[in-house]
Amino acid sequence: MHAAQYPNPDSAPAPAIDVWLLVLPRFALLDATGPAQVFSTANDEARDAGLAAPYAIRMVSPGGGLIASAAGVSVLTEPLPTGRLAGSTLIMVGGRGLEDGSSPALTPDVVRWVADAGGGANAVARCCSVCTGAFLMARSGLLDGRRAVTHWQDAAQLQAQFPAITVQEDAIYIKDGPIYTSAGIAAGIDLALSLVGEDMGRPFALRVAKRMVVFLKRPGGQRQFSSELLAQADPQGLHGQLTAWLRPRLKQAIDVDQMAAAFALSVRSLHRKLQQEAGVSPAQLLLRLRMERACALLEQGGMTVKRAAGQSGFGSEYNLRRAFAAQLGVVPSEYQARFG
Repeated sequence: MHAAQYPNPDSAPAPAIDVWLLVLPRFALLDATGPAQVFSTANDEARDAGLAAPYAIRMVSPGGGLIASAAGVSVLTEPLPTGRLAGSTLIMVGGRGLEDGSSPALTPDVVRWVADAGGGANAVARCCSVCTGAFLMARSGLLDGRRAVTHWQDAAQLQAQFPAITVQEDAIYIKDGPIYTSAGIAAGIDLALSLVGEDMGRPFALRVAKRMVVFLKRPGGQRQFSSELLAQADPQGLHGQLTAWLRPRLKQAIDVDQMAAAFALSVRSLHRKLQQEAGVSPAQLLLRLRMERACALLEQGGMTVKRAAGQSGFGSEYNLRRAFAAQLGVVPSEYQARFG
């Protein structure tokens, strides 16, 4: 824990945790403001309870000054901190040009500073990234040999560029030691809430989430959201129609031949059309929908892992465990203990 557990008004106030949000030009605005708002709301919640504000929030950049986001809105930043970082939290904000290295601000000095801040003698307590901020962390070497996640559209690129990383593309966020990575854009809010939970306890984090009108922890993984949004965007497209056809049949043994036949397509055409429209294969879509169903079932009271496996179409606990380990980085019982 980094701060006093909530509520504990009789104890001496713990010093505020410095939260450094590192932004570079063309950063994703919500990547920065989402986590910042979580910590700010946590400060409000603490003050209302008669406690000292637990966080000191600062936007930083190389050189400081106004930094323009990809949305055109600029934020005023401080220079990169050079003093004592121990006990603080560093969050690398995603943005354009980080995934392919084209950002002119992605200099060797910046990468070296991140490496030192995350793993040097003056290292922060927690080194985090939001969305494509994982690419900056990866360039520094901090993710080598660790599990990590980024936006689902960039996960394959992260894995290809940095094979020493184990990319778990469906997770909302991942903690691997003092290193935290989170998925696309709004997942920074999920990550920040989890950090508040570590510092102040889960009941306090839940109060912050309620105050912000967001989930404390969203069910399932980021792929279910990307898949669902694609289906909503074009419900008459092949992805939307196949999703609608699969949902009531998830408990059944379904193969690609059956999917193709249901839409009067050859297997090859089904693959090609679905890849063009949604960037997934039929088997991948089926897995995502079953994962979504399994997560929802495990969050219900009284649900067993065995029943969830059967009702979501995985058939056995073994198959469900393998899928959860590969897609979410946890076993079903752990997921159920956290979010059930």
